[in-house]
Amino acid sequence: MKPVKIGLLGLGTVGQGVANILTRNAAEIERRTGRPVQVVSAAVRNQGKAEALQLGLRVTTDAVSVVNDPEIDIICEAIGGDDPALSLIEQALSNGKHVITANKALIAVHGNALLSLARDNKVVLAFESSVAGGIPIIKALREGLAANQIEWIAGIINGTGNFILSEMAEKGRDFSDVLQEAQNLGYAEADPTFDVEGIDAAHKLTIMASVAFGMPLQFDAVYTEGISAITREDVGFAEELGYRIKHLGVARKRSDGIEMRVHPTLIPEKRLLANVNGVMNAVLVSGDAVGPTLYYGPGAGSEPTGSSLVADIIDVVRTFDADPVHRVPSLGFQHDALTDYTMLDTADYQSAYYLRLQVLDQPGVMANVTSIFGDLGISIEAILQKEPEASQDDNASVSGAVEVPIILLTRRVREGLIEQAIERVQALESLVQPVVRLRVESLS
Repeated sequence: MKPVKIGLLGLGTVGQGVANILTRNAAEIERRTGRPVQVVSAAVRNQGKAEALQLGLRVTTDAVSVVNDPEIDIICEAIGGDDPALSLIEQALSNGKHVITANKALIAVHGNALLSLARDNKVVLAFESSVAGGIPIIKALREGLAANQIEWIAGIINGTGNFILSEMAEKGRDFSDVLQEAQNLGYAEADPTFDVEGIDAAHKLTIMASVAFGMPLQFDAVYTEGISAITREDVGFAEELGYRIKHLGVARKRSDGIEMRVHPTLIPEKRLLANVNGVMNAVLVSGDAVGPTLYYGPGAGSEPTGSSLVADIIDVVRTFDADPVHRVPSLGFQHDALTDYTMLDTADYQSAYYLRLQVLDQPGVMANVTSIFGDLGISIEAILQKEPEASQDDNASVSGAVEVPIILLTRRVREGLIEQAIERVQALESLVQPVVRLRVESLS
């Protein structure tokens, strides 16, 4: 049978992973698809460097020539970023070529238009590798859990952030120190903003939520908060209370709308998700029929990400002879059945909360604090009040009074109420620093 021919856009870490897997596992892939699958050309920035890899491919610096090549059936995009990836994918789809991509930012922001263009040209735009690297979470949501109404998703979906928080917890290190190591190890970019401020995770959460709930991609609706303000003190206090801090992406479908949020989160230490460390990723999905299911594995890397890209290639090849209406929809639901759910305002989010107050060690402070929460009807689950150190000099304020931290855990409550409580607490004369607030998720 005629071979299926692949054109690669990009031959960096991920592109090489795709080429190596397709070559090494060629016989196994042909057994699965019924026909040979071959990478025939690749668009690269440095032609000499690419040719030195000796992968047996045609290499060119002209990416447009690859997407316009009539010999190529499938374009595999591994460039990343917006430009020129967006225009190349648009051209490939318009040319009637199937497109496989690992570009989560492109799918999260431009995915609705690109999926529409793919439908118009009766081709597939596939993006399994755009979320959680080698973990087949998109296929699980779209196909494996198709019998369920997905209730919520909670995921550790950025390996850099997870590495930093793991090191802070295990070794008592400061954020800035671990970030520098992550950059030295190649886990974090020179500009780590996308990773540590949650933008990368927000892109991935956007995609998962759309597939889980059957709605258009809405990146702008994701509340995003990073981990750069997390201190080793908060990590330590969380552990005293039986929690670990993870940078979590949460999407929840409620009767009144959808929550999509990325933020540092306290998770009970006995939960499996709390014990995912280093650069690994994990996603917990709750369905009404199956209950909670956990998906764990490497969230990045040459062959883990390449594995997901090649799996998409195999899926596309299997549908070559099928009518487009018989293909699995890209977002798991028929495109005309996608629902524009209400995106809830942050004030209407619901969570439990960890609050750290740095106060003067004076009579009546605790009573003043608890009365504020009582007046607003906010239940307090736990209080951790630290005693002043034996030597008080380092904890003394300008006035000479000793400062101590008070840690509160609330029960689940509307975020708007917590904001009111924080505003009132910060008006107390005994408070010497702004209140630190972190969300708490039981994942039950």
